[in-house]
Formats: sequence, C-alpha cells, structure tokens
Amino acid sequence: MTNIQIVFYSMYGHIYTMAEAVAEGARSVDGCDVKLLQVPELMPDAVLEASGAKAARAAFANVPLASVEGLANADAIIFGTPTRFGNMTAQMRNFLDQTGGLWVKGALVGKVGSVFTCTGTQHGGQETTITSFHSTLLHQGMIIVGVPYAEQRLLNMTEITGGSPYGASTLAGADGSRKPSENELAIARYQGAHVARIAQRLKG
Repeated sequence: MTNIQIVFYSMYGHIYTMAEAVAEGARSVDGCDVKLLQVPELMPDAVLEASGAKAARAAFANVPLASVEGLANADAIIFGTPTRFGNMTAQMRNFLDQTGGLWVKGALVGKVGSVFTCTGTQHGGQETTITSFHSTLLHQGMIIVGVPYAEQRLLNMTEITGGSPYGASTLAGADGSRKPSENELAIARYQGAHVARIAQRLKG
C-alpha cells in the first residue's frame, strides 16, 4: 500500500476544497491509502471570529490534525497552503519549522513532495508560493513533483484559471467570494493522481 498524505492549511475553505479534489485524484489510483490532514491554527478564536473565518472553518473542523512525526509514515506528501504575500502561511511555516528532527534523521529523504495553493488575485503569488515552498522540501531531501503539461487544462485560455507546472492553484478573489472552478479542481485531481502514481513507482 502506498501512503499519501495531503497536509493543508485553509482559512476560508478554498484550499480545503482543493485538498478534497487532490485526495479524489490520489484515491483514483489503486493501492493508495490517502489521508487528509490539516495543520494547527495559530490565530486566536476572537480573530477568526472577527474575520469570518471561524464559520468557514466549521466545514472541515472534523479533518484530523497532521503530526510532524506522522510525516515519516508517508510515501508522498502533498501540501496545500494559501499565499501570504507570495509565501506560505504562518501556520504552514510553523508546522514545517518543527520538522528539524525529521531532517536530522533523514526521515523524509526520497519521499515525494508536491504543493498546491490559492491566491486572492490572478497574479497574487501562486508560483512564488509554490516555488518558495520547494526550498523546504529540497532541504528535507524530498523528490518534487508538479503538474506537467500533459494535463491539458493548464493550457486553458478561455477563462481565468489557476494551475501551473508547479502545482494546482485557485483564485479566491480579493473578497474571497470566488470558489474553485471546475478547471482548477480538475488540475488538482490530476496532481493527486500524478503524485500517487510516481510514489507507487518509487516505492515499488
């Protein structure tokens, strides 16, 4: 059995929706055990309440928390994070900053790593968020997998859409009102399946 973990942080639910699509893609590959996990929240409840995020997060409150030690059990880890000024969120950064013990042991060396994201605007840091995330994965010795142009939806020019060779992505809109499109969700499903197949081959 190939173990796939999808580890995400979502504030308003856009990344959670993408994570579900990534999981669907990974589960379409026979012989894969897929776990959806979220990193712990750092913001106080009062701040989440005031921003409207607390109500949005109720939709995925039942998703278990990821553990740093548990990462070592995965054959592939697909990370999802919104962007914060072209970088990952503080919640995801905090989680990854706790993986020093895994780094010392080389516990993630040779595992597949992949990233997807969400931005508020069309040019809001989708590529920089993913590529800057890659630095951490490379320090851990992981094998980075993106979304190749074999996924033809990356070439879609008929609509505004996320998705790049670095990974799936969506645009939330500056007010957060835009939901992931079918094109974006399809790219996310492709990413999940693509990572799962590569992880299987490496494990085999």
